[in-house]
Amino acid sequence: MHSIATATPPHVLVQAEAKEVFATQPDLTRLTQRLVRASFDASAIDTRRSVIADFNLEMEPEAEPTFFDRLSGTLLNPSTLTRNELYIREARKLTLEAAQNAIAQTENMSAADITHVVTVSCTGFYAPGPDYQLVRELGLPGNTLRYNIGFMGCYAAFPAFRLAESFCQANPDAVVLVVSTELCSIHVRSSNDPDQIVAASVFGDGAGAAIVSTRADIPGARFRLDRFTSALTPVGEDDMAWTIGDEGFEMVLSAAVPKIIDTHIEDALRPLLSHESELLEDPAKGVTHWAIHPGGRSILDRVESRLGLSKTQLLPSRDTLREVGNMSSATIFFVLKRILEQPARGEGDERVVAMAFGPGLTVETGLLTKQAGAQAVP
Repeated sequence: MHSIATATPPHVLVQAEAKEVFATQPDLTRLTQRLVRASFDASAIDTRRSVIADFNLEMEPEAEPTFFDRLSGTLLNPSTLTRNELYIREARKLTLEAAQNAIAQTENMSAADITHVVTVSCTGFYAPGPDYQLVRELGLPGNTLRYNIGFMGCYAAFPAFRLAESFCQANPDAVVLVVSTELCSIHVRSSNDPDQIVAASVFGDGAGAAIVSTRADIPGARFRLDRFTSALTPVGEDDMAWTIGDEGFEMVLSAAVPKIIDTHIEDALRPLLSHESELLEDPAKGVTHWAIHPGGRSILDRVESRLGLSKTQLLPSRDTLREVGNMSSATIFFVLKRILEQPARGEGDERVVAMAFGPGLTVETGLLTKQAGAQAVP
């Protein structure tokens, strides 16, 4: 992985302000009002980003708001069509920005070198899609191979990385652009449903991109992709799900998810580390960095406790959650970028375990190596 880049929309959601908006909606019961405040307060999030201008309290209110009427303080309920139209407009911008950033950060390479494009998203749809858009707007040849990984949820960047790895193994000349763009905030709504309350308290918008290849003439590898594994937990199929409703996409995220992860994370991790006995014997000691998808504060707490990780090892995940929230599949790019920004612990390579959770309940894991001297590009 030669580069890793991120992009976020301009509108900042301050968690304390968002909490009051969601807690004071007229359709909520008193119990729900307390639950909203508790969920927002326990999220360990300070700010998130959104493509929705209505949520930017520093801007003048829209004359005809779509998502939030600031004059009355009321959250509105736009249709799935309206939400997806916003996705089409705004996802295009973030997708292109993240891709251009990743290309600019890769030494001795231009857009003309890209042979494969892999896009990832679960928060909207359109066709021709973002894969087509990138070929056109980056000026790539019309025969560039394109793939889109859709509607897989928070873990979907991992199948994309695995796909990129396969392309490069099959063709030494391959250069793969991977871009994940998620606009989670366009699906928030006021609700007495605990699952929707949790979703409203943690999800934000963002995009991440990476360039993957094995070409010797492209220097400056930041991560080596060593191995990927996938696992389904024995339970949890109904505890994490993502469906489409008349007023946006609907999240099922039960309170049982952190416990399920706590119970099964070691089994899910074992196949990833089984080829290296020193890592399998003591993962917390053998692996320097842990890029855990910050699905929520309680999930990070469970992972840290179960695997015996230090506070420092989970700092990139917690800082990502605090500053930008959970951006579904795009989030892991932000965590990995933070790991690149950390000073080297020594003179040699450093191992990294990346992990994300999603519908199913699915656990995707990756073993990477942070190359000696690698660092993030601002």
